[in-house]
Amino acid sequence: MKYIVARQVAVTAVSDDREPTGAELDAIEREMPLIAAEVELLDAQIGLLDRPASELDERRVRRARSRVLAARRDLANRTAGVPGGPAVA
Repeated sequence: MKYIVARQVAVTAVSDDREPTGAELDAIEREMPLIAAEVELLDAQIGLLDRPASELDERRVRRARSRVLAARRDLANRTAGVPGGPAVA
């Protein structure tokens, strides 16, 4: 019987003390407005889990969704020229 085994070392090293690189921190910083907008939307949606939505609640969720879409648009436009960013059509 032949056993199939890997002949290579693992592709990614597993390390518990690995810190983010400068490029990863820069990417997080660029995405921070989007992250904040998504957190705001999630907060508005969580507030509606246990009660019916009032008109004020609906407006809050609608504004939060608009902020998320605007942040995604801004991020896509800003990273279009950055290497590793979205491709320009």
